[in-house]
Amino acid sequence: MAGSETNQDDKENKETAVYEPTAAERTAVEKYFARNEAKPSVRVKFSRNGRVTQIEFDHPDQLVGLALVMDALATADAGFLNGIMGQLASASTYGQNTDERLNFMLSIIKGIEPRDQLGAMLAAQMAAVHVATMTSARRLNLAQAEGWVPVDSAERVFNKLTRTFAMQMEALKRYRSRAEQKVTLQQVSVAEGGQAIIGNVTQAPGKNRQEKAAQEKATQEKATQEKAATPPPTLPDTNVVPMTSKDKRKEHDPLPVHRRKADK
Repeated sequence: MAGSETNQDDKENKETAVYEPTAAERTAVEKYFARNEAKPSVRVKFSRNGRVTQIEFDHPDQLVGLALVMDALATADAGFLNGIMGQLASASTYGQNTDERLNFMLSIIKGIEPRDQLGAMLAAQMAAVHVATMTSARRLNLAQAEGWVPVDSAERVFNKLTRTFAMQMEALKRYRSRAEQKVTLQQVSVAEGGQAIIGNVTQAPGKNRQEKAAQEKATQEKATQEKAATPPPTLPDTNVVPMTSKDKRKEHDPLPVHRRKADK
């Protein structure tokens, strides 16, 4: 009896023991709550009104649910919302659990974070292609295992879908890069003897900048000293006309003719 009571007490202690998460687990939990708070879940559900199937927002407040879905689709247009939700529902309504498939496609769009209606349409296509790719992968697996579908046909469909998704990723990247391009005009004043640099400039650390400034200063001082020590070049005086002496002119220069006649 005593042994059975001890075992029962140990079992109760184990059941009532509180699990202590590790540091990494606590970090993951904190990230989850932060991410969930920054991006709350967006969900919808199907309801039937007679023969008509309707889509409702899976939220206690329908207005808040509407705002969350519109924010995920980057739109404020009710017509666009109705159209894109109807297309997503048509692409996901087969068999059972249609609510979960539609919510899964909405979560894909939300994760892509479209910035406008064009981005939302591309994200919706990516969600549809992904779902079709996973369905094709399942069929390819069954074809290889059971042979009820030609393997070559299943492989071609799967390859086309995967290439399409890769092309959609590139299209989304190009679309976002064009939207993020900015042109900044700035007035740059360059002093005489300076240089203007166009492009990205990477500044060196403080110590390297000081060494570079000291080196440039020493180079300038050396150039100034060399310039001061070099004598200016001697230029010929082109304004000086050589003159002959008076005596030599009397000995060699002939007298004018009219003066010789007068002497006679």
